[in-house]
Amino acid sequence: MLRSRIVCLIALGSLFAPAVPPAPAHAAETAGDAAAAGQIRINQLGFLPGSRKLAVVESDRSREFEVVREGDGQVVLHGETGAPASWEPAARDAAIADLGALEAPGRYRIRIEGMPPSDPFPVDAQAYAGLADAALKAFYFNRSGSALDPAHAGAYAHTGGHPDTEVEIHASAASPGRPAGTLISAPRGWYDAGDYNKYIVNSGITTWTLLAAYEHFPAFFRGRDLGIPESGDAVPDILDEAWWNLEWMLAMQDPGDGGVYHKLTNLRFDGEVMPEQATERRYVVQKTTAAALDFAAVMATASRVYAGYEAQFPGVAARMRAAAEAAWRWAQAHPDVAYRQPDDVHTGAYGDAKLDDEFAWAAAELYLLTGESGYWQAFERHAAVPTVPSWSDVGTLGWISLAQHPHRLPDATARERVAAAVGGLAARLTGRWQASPWRVAMQPPDFVWGSNAMALNQAMVLLQGYRLAPRREYLDAAQSQLDYVLGRNPLGVSFVTGHGLRTPQHIHHRPSQADGIAAPVPGWLSGGPNPRQQDAGDCPGVAYPSSLPALSWLDHGCSYASNEIAINWNAPLVYVAAALQQLTPL
Repeated sequence: MLRSRIVCLIALGSLFAPAVPPAPAHAAETAGDAAAAGQIRINQLGFLPGSRKLAVVESDRSREFEVVREGDGQVVLHGETGAPASWEPAARDAAIADLGALEAPGRYRIRIEGMPPSDPFPVDAQAYAGLADAALKAFYFNRSGSALDPAHAGAYAHTGGHPDTEVEIHASAASPGRPAGTLISAPRGWYDAGDYNKYIVNSGITTWTLLAAYEHFPAFFRGRDLGIPESGDAVPDILDEAWWNLEWMLAMQDPGDGGVYHKLTNLRFDGEVMPEQATERRYVVQKTTAAALDFAAVMATASRVYAGYEAQFPGVAARMRAAAEAAWRWAQAHPDVAYRQPDDVHTGAYGDAKLDDEFAWAAAELYLLTGESGYWQAFERHAAVPTVPSWSDVGTLGWISLAQHPHRLPDATARERVAAAVGGLAARLTGRWQASPWRVAMQPPDFVWGSNAMALNQAMVLLQGYRLAPRREYLDAAQSQLDYVLGRNPLGVSFVTGHGLRTPQHIHHRPSQADGIAAPVPGWLSGGPNPRQQDAGDCPGVAYPSSLPALSWLDHGCSYASNEIAINWNAPLVYVAAALQQLTPL
């Protein structure tokens, strides 16, 4: 039997503190059954009372529908879908059911004659608060160099591994002060994804996204107790968790010249074992321009954010500013050092030879921190029209930060330019959303490795447009992106472990594969459909159900191309869930 068959699960309240395996609700319907055409697709976690509530009806004609309340079966809404159209990524007809004024808290289903009823969905004023908490706590579960104790990790407790206090300088990273073979200490940080290695370029966008979530929505994160060891101190848990990774990033800078090592890694990937069972020699590998600039951008951002917590982090803001400026100077002296995988290293490369976006991002963050005109001039030299961000395309992160701090920009012309650039991208994405039969901005080329993160990064950009100019269509489009990830997709799956009726059960994540617990660590976002299927040769006896972009997904531990988890994918999930919870009108 294919492991892609998923037990139906209901997320029982908050699964973030303490963590416990989700409890099965029933096993009558599997993911394979739910993926069949001709069903009603809806966000399985439901909606905030004031949110736009859309469902997709897979039908080749308009259909009348009714919304019934669970429990007493009372019909609370009648309506008719819009005209159907074919959605290319799944080759399915889709008609939109607009649930309109359904605002009363409760639990509901959609019924259409001749079709299975929809999944039950709640309307709840805290619909996404638990999701944001769980997605953030997932980072705690991926801490390197730390035991996870039962008080905070529940059933997922383990003794920990990878202290990384004796890491070897690889020959590619040697410098006069640190020749090959030198041992350095670079503990903490987050495991990057399903593997046990740590990469600066991917940590860059990840950490920035969490810091931006706090900077943009501090009221949401203050006082939230995730159930991590630092909970209860005078610092928001999101900043405590980010600090775990920032400390590691600081240790990845060569104090002799300011350069930054690209990654800390084994020579080869570990097998499906727990962290404490993975004991291979660890190395820091090559300094690169991308690593230095991503590091500079994140440290400048963090210096700005942690300055408000000087009492709890004495001297940290100044230390991070100095580190950011040193990394910038190294990048100026080494403007085109791309990562080249050494012959004896066989882990993730995160190679990136296009560096204008990294220069623009770092320059923007350093300008906001220091106010020095040289950084603004560097931003203007390197900045391009904003695009949806990813680990290898980070220029838009600088635009977003500049838009957050318009009073720090040089003049009115600069403010207008920044607002127009960010707002223009949001408007383009909104146009795609409005034109889509599935009412989602995702286009066929967007279904790449980590396509669910693409959907959420699109949502994050849409939310920037809404924050700049509160046009309701920007907020509604962002809501639809989250709806897609949480079940309003043609697979009928909520892609977040432990949160939904049908969720991934076999993610490519070594602790979840090796811990002996049936349910995976909760709060992780599966990468999502990926028609390139780069892992097809590594999944013997297991076939993707389809090559269509929106259907090409396997719930199997072997499927790193569609079912891996990654820190840079979870970070926009935290951001979007918190943003919608905070911004959606009551």
